Amino acid sequence: MSDTPLPQPLLEDEELERLDEFLDSECVDPDALDLISAHGFLVALAVAPRELEAATWVAELFHGEPEFADDTERSEILALLEKLRRNAIDTLEQGGLPELPFELTLDGLPAEETPIGDWCAGFMEGVFLDEAAWFEQDEENVATLLLPFMALSGLFDDEPDMAELAADTARMESLVSQLPELVLDLYLHYRVPPETPKPMPRKKQPARRGKGKN
Repeated sequence: MSDTPLPQPLLEDEELERLDEFLDSECVDPDALDLISAHGFLVALAVAPRELEAATWVAELFHGEPEFADDTERSEILALLEKLRRNAIDTLEQGGLPELPFELTLDGLPAEETPIGDWCAGFMEGVFLDEAAWFEQDEENVATLLLPFMALSGLFDDEPDMAELAADTARMESLVSQLPELVLDLYLHYRVPPETPKPMPRKKQPARRGKGKN
């Protein structure tokens, strides 16, 4: 048996369906994130090195203020979004993997034509929201950890290196299968301090001779 933990769902199926129904409705700006993109966006917020004000990320997710039917619906939808983000934090904090809302395979399709591309694009939207904080320390390592999300998002295909990677279907398929682990790796990068080499013990000075006690 494998020791890899089973990915944990971040919301119940009926909760995801409720969010999907609302995000797909006329109440929401056409440019707002859909359920898959919003899921990626909220997981990125769970990973992020610092918390943002809810008002900031809610406005970004919805591209403005949705037309909620009433305060009850507003509270319900915002609570579901916050629950998804909080469950992602709790799962990652315990070393668990988040369950992603799609099959982890491209099945021969370009990533941007699949939910995987949409999810990674949503994840990158979460990064862009506070980009300076993500890259504040150890920029090279962060860029390496984010590379799979960038490549799968389809947002960077005009960059030659990224286009070359996107064309490597076997490599891209491999990255997809690793997405839950990559999310955890990024989370740990910001939470676990790097191991610092132990300081060398000081050499003991030889005792001076010829000086007795007073």
